[in-house]
Amino acid sequence: MPPRRSPWMDSDLDDFRALAQTFMSKEITPHISRFIENKHVDRELWVSAGAVGLLCASVPEEYGGGGGTWAHEAILIEEQAYAGDSSWGASLHSGIVAHYLLAYGSEEQKQRWLPRLASGEAVAAIAMTEPGTGSDLQSVRTKALKDGDDYVINGAKTFITNGSQADVVLVVVKTNPEEKASGISLVIVPTDTPGFRRGRVLDKIGMRGQDTCELFFDDVRVPQANLLGPEEGQGFVQLMLQLPQERLIVAISCLAAAEAVVDLTRTYTEEREAFGRPISAFQNTKFTLAEVFTEVRVMRSFIDECITLHLTGDLDIPTAAMAKLWASERAQKVVDKCLQLHGGYGYMNEYPVARAWADLRVSQIYGGTSEIMKEIIARSLPAT
Repeated sequence: MPPRRSPWMDSDLDDFRALAQTFMSKEITPHISRFIENKHVDRELWVSAGAVGLLCASVPEEYGGGGGTWAHEAILIEEQAYAGDSSWGASLHSGIVAHYLLAYGSEEQKQRWLPRLASGEAVAAIAMTEPGTGSDLQSVRTKALKDGDDYVINGAKTFITNGSQADVVLVVVKTNPEEKASGISLVIVPTDTPGFRRGRVLDKIGMRGQDTCELFFDDVRVPQANLLGPEEGQGFVQLMLQLPQERLIVAISCLAAAEAVVDLTRTYTEEREAFGRPISAFQNTKFTLAEVFTEVRVMRSFIDECITLHLTGDLDIPTAAMAKLWASERAQKVVDKCLQLHGGYGYMNEYPVARAWADLRVSQIYGGTSEIMKEIIARSLPAT
């Protein structure tokens, strides 16, 4: 890409980026094929990342984190995408679950879990989606009913990132099944709790190295102290307040993946020859490259603005929805054009452009579909 330094970067973040690049080159890129074959990363990867300070970098030091800002998480997301990997669920672990605990957890919950997440001793997941419930979180059917000093949880979840390796899961439940939004709570469930079990690791068309699985809760009994937040019924509000950060994570990963593929495509077109000259010399190639370079440059400007807003606490729900909608839709189109320039090789899984093309498709679905993003944006439009 043209040399450009994001306005939210500083010298400390430059050092963190260098650390992330080194880690990716040693611990991620050489092993991507194995991750895909196994449908999960190596468990030891989490411990290695924790040891060098890449996990929970934006969590305060008093809870074992790096004491940085959310910009550190953004850099890790970018560098993972630049490395061509979609297997490691670090952005969900550090950028999502850790921040639910940080924002809403009791002091005991934070002291118990955050240092373990930061070290890689424990892997985290969040369980929202159910077999019959996707974006409509108010309609979840998994129940957590009081019994003495405990909750007894029954239900099923699906499409759960980090599900097969998770040591702790934040579970979206109905503590009051008679209510919709006001009946939703989040409960912390350690995965060694009796009655918790994992289903199959799901076979996806993209992100094939990421362990995405089904989870089942059969009379899972946890203390009422595992409720996230001071009282029941706050789960829906907690989800709505944290989802903009999740959607920004998706937008950043889409942008970085598109940037990486555009760079790879330029190199490929300079090296690949047809009719006695590099295909980069053909007008169609020049024009396509001009288009995709422009697309990612415009996307980068908007996402940089959103990151800056998030760092100051000013990123609102509609703007985060715009970021996810725009980045996920445009990145898919950019990578599709790049795949076309690769010809038949672009359809081969060993080429990063093919993996990126398949990986990106889910970005228009998870974290809220593109259609849901449009609904959110539309509701925010000023009345005429």
